[in-house]
Parts: sequence; structure tokens; C-alpha cells
Amino acid sequence: MKIKKLKNKSFEELKKTLAAARAKLKSLRFERALGGKIKDNQEMKKTKKEIARVLTLINL
Repeated sequence: MKIKKLKNKSFEELKKTLAAARAKLKSLRFERALGGKIKDNQEMKKTKKEIARVLTLINL
């Protein structure tokens, strides 16, 4: 999600987005650890960046 869209969200919505992104990253890591193939190799990288964006906005 782009930073412009995140800026329009409330604090509670940002917290929900953060929780969802962390859960997604956890499942991707778990899937990779089991030896499964991830459909999109860049998905973990994108998810980590989304988490960083949300945390940046929360800490402002």
C-alpha cells in the first residue's frame, strides 16, 4: 500500500493494517521454512516495506 493511502487512515486502521501485514509476513516465513514455494518471491520484501511504512506513520 502506498504512503498516500496510509496517511488518510486513522490510528486504529493503521494498527489493523500493521497486524494484518505482520500476520501475512509470518505465514510467508512459515511457508518458506516448510520448504514450500512462495508464489511471488518479492512478496516478503513488499510486506516488510509495508510494515515499515505503517510503523513510520504510527511513530510520527
